[in-house]
Amino acid sequence: MAVRVYADLVRPADPRLARVFDAALVAGSSLLIALSAQVAIPLPFTPVPVTLQTFAVILAGCLLGSGRGALAALLYLAEGSAGLPFFSGGTAGLAHLFGPTGGYLVGCAAAAFLAGLLSEHVLGRVSAGRLVTLVAADLAVFVFGVAWLGAFTGMTRAVVLGFVPFVIGDALKVAVAWGILEGVSLFARPREKPAA
Repeated sequence: MAVRVYADLVRPADPRLARVFDAALVAGSSLLIALSAQVAIPLPFTPVPVTLQTFAVILAGCLLGSGRGALAALLYLAEGSAGLPFFSGGTAGLAHLFGPTGGYLVGCAAAAFLAGLLSEHVLGRVSAGRLVTLVAADLAVFVFGVAWLGAFTGMTRAVVLGFVPFVIGDALKVAVAWGILEGVSLFARPREKPAA
């Protein structure tokens, strides 16, 4: 059974205001993802930088839900592809979607959707479920990213370059995101959506 995500708890009841609220959340979250991508540390042995982008994506998915979370990530991709300096380190352009790290960018949309979807169901109700949700969403980025990187380097090398160096950092991102969700859950408990 679906539950309301945290954003739904403060969403206006008026349909017109609710649409404005949703649009503002999506746009604001896309800008937050872009801002987090600017915290980028290039590694000399891999084309994949360390960024806070994944942290923002999985947290947005959990807080906004599957639809708005995925839209925020897709808007971020559109903004960066259109030339705004929103990708890691202030880069931009369609070439990044088709380059070696493009799978990580596409994986952000999948991760936001998955985080939201799991948050809207049983896993969103309990602490351990929120942790599982964050881990699953984080891994979704790597599934897309490593698979795409593997087309350029071979799959074994892609795992070595695009997954192994990031395990500890992503575990920390998940832990911080989980802590934030736990804090939010103390003040706002998502409830089951009424039957339509």
